[in-house]
Parts: sequence; structure tokens; C-alpha cells
Amino acid sequence: MSDPYAALGLARSATDKEIRSAYRKLAKQFHPDHNPNDKKAEERFKAVGAAYAILGDKEKRARFDRGEIDAEGNERGPFGPGGFHPGAGGFQGGAGFGRGGGGRGGEFSQEDLGSFFSDMFGGGGFSGDFQPGGAGGRRRSMRGADRSYSLDVSFEDSVLGTTSRVTLPEAGTVEVRIPPGIEDGQTLRLSGKGASGRGENAPSGDALITVHVRPSQVYTREGRDLRATVPVDLKTAILGGKLVVPTPKGQVTMKVPPHSDSGTVLRLGGRGVAEHGQHKAGNLYITLQVKIGKVDPALEEFFAQQNSTQEA
Repeated sequence: MSDPYAALGLARSATDKEIRSAYRKLAKQFHPDHNPNDKKAEERFKAVGAAYAILGDKEKRARFDRGEIDAEGNERGPFGPGGFHPGAGGFQGGAGFGRGGGGRGGEFSQEDLGSFFSDMFGGGGFSGDFQPGGAGGRRRSMRGADRSYSLDVSFEDSVLGTTSRVTLPEAGTVEVRIPPGIEDGQTLRLSGKGASGRGENAPSGDALITVHVRPSQVYTREGRDLRATVPVDLKTAILGGKLVVPTPKGQVTMKVPPHSDSGTVLRLGGRGVAEHGQHKAGNLYITLQVKIGKVDPALEEFFAQQNSTQEA
């Protein structure tokens, strides 16, 4: 860059306001995030930043206009850097006699930054500072994007909880802990397992895993309680006895009281959704469904005799 005015597309008579406006417009236009893998745009972005480092500082702008410094802020004169500079009061040595290019940034204020990045990125995602001078400055530091995934689990795993190993494109193979009682459609967040951040020390995004619970052919769920319908033979229903019933943790034997008709509901405490945090374990409610099954000849003869007696 030989002329900062030309880099910003301005005349030498441009006002401070016009300089700031031109810088913000061009920095937004040629920012690397808006022009990925575009070397020409990157060079323009650097040139725009370097130009504003000169023209955005009133003192540096005045020295450039007088020919005391070049477009990069280096001392210049008839004898090269550090030589004699007309109007500068004599020799400008390298031991601190000159005013140099230090400065404080002139009109480049926090207000400029906030306005610029608010316009450019909607007020979010920016962290760290931005230095327009030198090599064009650091790129902004931006948190990585969140990534969404799906995970299918069995009904039993959803009520008891489990740990599943899944492979994520951004984070490799990770363990996902499924808490007891998770419901279909709920989302688990794995912090830092999403897309990598952009810029120095920028945090990664999160992995958002939506859990899909496969329906059960045995159980239905009501809050933290479960329900199941289990067949019972006629003899056990009339006389009472033991009945093997399924639970998410495996089969158990429960006692059926005498004279249990179809629709009788029995409770197995703590056999529903497993305990988790402040939530106590739910219950499993078994609804009996009487099944005749294979009829005992003696029972059939008994009913036949009863029927004959009633008709007589």
C-alpha cells in the first residue's frame, strides 16, 4: 500500500467521519469470514486495516500528509528511514528523537469496534480485540457452531438409564450418558463436542443429541410409572397363586390373590422408571387378563353338571 487514501477510496480532504465510514464499509466487505479462501480479499482487508491505522490517528495522518512517515508508518526522508525530514525539526534518530509511529490509535475507539461488529455479526459471537494496523490484525475469536445428532435407545434403557458410545464427526468416539427417565425427543448437550472455534483460544461448540426412544410392545409409561398387561390362567385367577411377570430389569414372581378377575391391577413398587437425582423410582402396575387356555376335562365336566342342575 503506497497511499492509505487510495486504499480507502478517499480524497485527501476526507473528514474523520468519512474515514471511519469508509473503513467500516470496506472492512466488512473484505473480511475473511465473508470471503473464505480468497487471497485477494484477504490482502484488501489487510490494506484497509493498515490504511485506517494511519488515517484514523489524527497525529499520524498529519505526519503522513507532511511526508514524515510512509503508508506503513515508517519514518522517511531524503536519506531513507531515520534520515533528515524537512519540517520535522532536524535529524530523527533511532534513539527516541523522532515521534515514531506509536500513537494511541486516534479515532479508532471502542465505539467504532462495537458498532462495526454489531453491524457485521448481529452483536453476537465476537470476543477478544481487533487491531486494524500492521498485518491487518487478528481475526475475531468466534465460538464454534453447535452440531445436532440423533440417537435411538430402547424403552428399557430410557427408563433405567445407560451409557452409549457414539462417534461424532467433530469429536470422534465419545460416551453419552442416558439418564433414567429420559423421554422421546429430549436433547442432551455435550459441551465442547461440536465444531471447533475460530481464532486463538476460541471455544468449541456443543454437540446436541436428540434422543429417540423406541416404543415398547410390553410397557406404557405414565410419568415415572409403568403399566403392563399380563395374562393369567383361570386356575390361578380363581384360587390365587404365583405369577411370573416381566419388568425392565428382568422377570420377577409376584403373588396373585384368589378371585382375581380380568382388569385386576397389581402393583410392584420401585419397578418403574429408575431413581435419578431427586426423583424416586416409579412403580410398575400389572393388569391381569384372564386366559382360559387348555381346559381341564374335570373342570369342563364340573361346569356341565352345574349347568344341568340349573336347568332342572
